[in-house]
Amino acid sequence: MRRFGKQTIRGNELMNIFPRVLVLVSICVFSAMASGLAADRMRSPATQIRYKIDTAQSRFTVRASAGGLLSALGHDHNIAIREFSGEALVTPGSLSPASLNLVIKADSLAVTDKVSDKDRNEIQSTMKNNVLETGKYPEIVFKSTEISGDKLHEGTYRVRISGELTLHGETHQVTINSEVEFSAGVLRARGEFPVKQTAYKITPVSAAGGTVKVKDELKLSFDIVAKQQ
Repeated sequence: MRRFGKQTIRGNELMNIFPRVLVLVSICVFSAMASGLAADRMRSPATQIRYKIDTAQSRFTVRASAGGLLSALGHDHNIAIREFSGEALVTPGSLSPASLNLVIKADSLAVTDKVSDKDRNEIQSTMKNNVLETGKYPEIVFKSTEISGDKLHEGTYRVRISGELTLHGETHQVTINSEVEFSAGVLRARGEFPVKQTAYKITPVSAAGGTVKVKDELKLSFDIVAKQQ
């Protein structure tokens, strides 16, 4: 038997009280832990900065090289991507974790070569209707799965972007190497990467009975400007 103030508590009563006290303590501890985890989850997204692509200040082009037996008589084609949008989420100071989403309007591709209007219209019509089939596949989409980078100097990084490119109804993994700069709320990324048309079930365009044709591999280059939101 123990005395607490003016009350007397017997041993068997103490045995009944202790489990309740332990339960209350456990509840308090777990509640505190849960609150801490919830707070961490709420803080995590806030550590990333959102950048939205400024299409007007950005450049995205495709180079299609001529091949085949008479490739010397053919012409390489430079194609501008006019309409695209996207955003990046970046962790300041380290880049990782980070993400990038990009959507291209397939029918916004336009030939920029110095050719006649007739040739330009013919090339663009073939590209949109026979190659990309833009009526059936209106969008080209890239979603990153992993982004890593090395700091070159203050505000500049060498970045490796891995992700899924969906083109012509097919999705494949691609890797993009880029140099990224941060300055006064602006992100600027430059780089290029190859895409094989046949991987996306696209048949390269040919002419003159197949003796002149576009090579399977296209080169996509970009100079993207994105602004902090």
